[in-house]
Amino acid sequence: MSNLFSPLKIKNIELKNRIVVSPMCEYSSTDGFANDWHLVHLGSMARGGAGLLITEATAVSPEGRITFADLGIWKNEQIEKLKQIVDFIEGQGAVAGIQLAHAGRKASHAQPWNERGKQIPSNDENGWITVAPSAIPFTGGEEAPVALDKAGIEKIKDDFKAATIRSVQAGFKVAELHAAHGYLFHQFLSLMSNQRTDEYGGSFENRIRLLLEVLETVQQVWPKEYPLFVRISATDWTEGGWTPEESVKLSAVLKDKGVDLIDCSTGGNVPHANIPVGPGYQVQFAEQIRKETGIMTGAVGMITEARQADAIIQSGQADLVIIAREFLRDPHFPLRAAHELGQEVDWPVQYERAKWH
Repeated sequence: MSNLFSPLKIKNIELKNRIVVSPMCEYSSTDGFANDWHLVHLGSMARGGAGLLITEATAVSPEGRITFADLGIWKNEQIEKLKQIVDFIEGQGAVAGIQLAHAGRKASHAQPWNERGKQIPSNDENGWITVAPSAIPFTGGEEAPVALDKAGIEKIKDDFKAATIRSVQAGFKVAELHAAHGYLFHQFLSLMSNQRTDEYGGSFENRIRLLLEVLETVQQVWPKEYPLFVRISATDWTEGGWTPEESVKLSAVLKDKGVDLIDCSTGGNVPHANIPVGPGYQVQFAEQIRKETGIMTGAVGMITEARQADAIIQSGQADLVIIAREFLRDPHFPLRAAHELGQEVDWPVQYERAKWH
């Protein structure tokens, strides 16, 4: 058996292979509701053989959305369609995960195909006031966010707890906290965006405090037998920003707190960072964190070929490969990868006649 198609058990959940559909924002919701686009988008990839599928960044509050068209889980009425999607994914022998998110100062933006995704003013019909650790806009020309006070921080924790309860009700078996890509938790982690002088700013211990407090709140209602992931940006790629060394240190803390896997991405908190993009360019961080802390990791970043993905697992660089764009090009990537690696896997019976021989 190829390494890529070996099963992986995390707590009480077993993934049939090491291939994960990465969260990919679709910006196709109305009032946070999932719809048939999300069902077909995720359903096609489940049918295509992925072991785990994680929803796009799912906002825990309306003000936590990146855009007005983001997926959400801030009210009970949003559960029904999400449960339909979860049921379909599980019907294909895959596991459904949800990424819980708050965009912080990177909220209130247009969809990326409209006006290049620029920020929508707070007084616009589709805009709102954003919040962050400090009143520092992401980029010049944007409205400054409001620095969160103690009441605002408590609301963040309450919102994540309520969203977690709804996630369980929808049937998700994996939850991931989004602490990467310049969104709220990442904003607290990095000195580039966090200039607070209270217990949430300054030292490393203070800057990770909100993430740990939210984690503790989530763990109060998330089933202990289900996996819990955290996605981080392992580096800001900018001097004076969040570093790989801090990511290792944070990952060790998260492991001690009961997190099962670190989803290792990079960047997103500083505009115009010099990022050396290329095949597998972020895998090194998954490898470093895994080796230095012993926690399981997921590798991301231009993983597009079967043998490349298999080598990442075989060499011990990561426990999972988390793939985005290649799934958009080919929702059946796992079936194709199995053929290329000489691995026999189950196909949907409706598609058996199309198998490679």
